[in-house]
Amino acid sequence: MHESFDIVGDVHGCLEELLQLITALGYGVERQGRDFLVTPPEGRKLAFVGDLVNRGPATPAVLRLAMSMERAGQAFCAPGNQDVKLARALQGRDINASLGLARALVQLDREPEAFRVEVEEFFERLASHYVLDGGNLVIAHAGLKERLHGSASAKARKFALTGQTTGKKDEYGLPVRYNWAADYRGRALVVFGHTPVPKPKWLNNTVNIDTGCVYGGHLTALRYPEREIVSVPARAVYSESRKRFLPHQGLAPHSRTF
Repeated sequence: MHESFDIVGDVHGCLEELLQLITALGYGVERQGRDFLVTPPEGRKLAFVGDLVNRGPATPAVLRLAMSMERAGQAFCAPGNQDVKLARALQGRDINASLGLARALVQLDREPEAFRVEVEEFFERLASHYVLDGGNLVIAHAGLKERLHGSASAKARKFALTGQTTGKKDEYGLPVRYNWAADYRGRALVVFGHTPVPKPKWLNNTVNIDTGCVYGGHLTALRYPEREIVSVPARAVYSESRKRFLPHQGLAPHSRTF
């Protein structure tokens, strides 16, 4: 019997969309001051593909929700490259602070020091990726080649965080990414995000569910093992993408939108 998960794409501090999405997925959520009490549907867990933080309006609150669920054994959280950038900045390391990172740091400056330390510890303990359901499911921020599934190597961690680039740049000055999914033939379904797409992108046995919520797109979840897409629209454009992003108004077959 398959394990059951609800896998959420890149959140980027979009709290209200996240609350709407997990409620649509059947999770009960109660606000208790700044904190959240979550009751998952029986037999299901949440999983995040990473990039919980930066660019959006409510990085601390998104972290409180994800951290409390992870601590309670209700969620898995794969780290994203933006999560790692924030963690390094909180550690005082010399980081090139983009506008999105700077916005998150301003938000965290309003939080108690103990919370910022808790955030650092949270990111420190996360695995680079997760192999779940007896090897049938892999969750990694930027995806992962089959030969790296389950590896704790630096190579696996780097690929899971940022993928692989060709060494070239596009017309926007951004690195051109190697399309690893085009060559993927593994039995595990790989669910990832990192590169925003107008609608969930299925290729071979992989799916990209980063549908650009922070850029005015959607926040998307994949229900596993059902392979059903559930999506909510962004309430605003919170950040401008360097690469033109056109949100898709419709969704793929077997999708629901709220």
